[in-house]
Amino acid sequence: MFNNLGWPEIAVLALLGLLIFGPERLPKVAADAGRLIRELRKMARGVTTDIRSELGVDLDELRKLDPRRMFDDEPDLPEPPRRPVLATGEPPPYDPDAT
Repeated sequence: MFNNLGWPEIAVLALLGLLIFGPERLPKVAADAGRLIRELRKMARGVTTDIRSELGVDLDELRKLDPRRMFDDEPDLPEPPRRPVLATGEPPPYDPDAT
């Protein structure tokens, strides 16, 4: 959950919490925040369970339909044909219509 927070950021947040709420109210605020996070997680689990039961499909099946993830598992395509390598000193081909 706090993958992007390091110890300095956590210390700054704790110091801000101490300054904003004070030492008397900080434990109660932290406990309330913990309860809120627990309830939000429980509601999210309930929603996923409801979606699974209502749709009758696994959510992984629906994730495959996400356009951003459609090309994650690209099939192995054959390699394009390689152009012949020019020999040393050989001029590259010139196409007057292309310039």
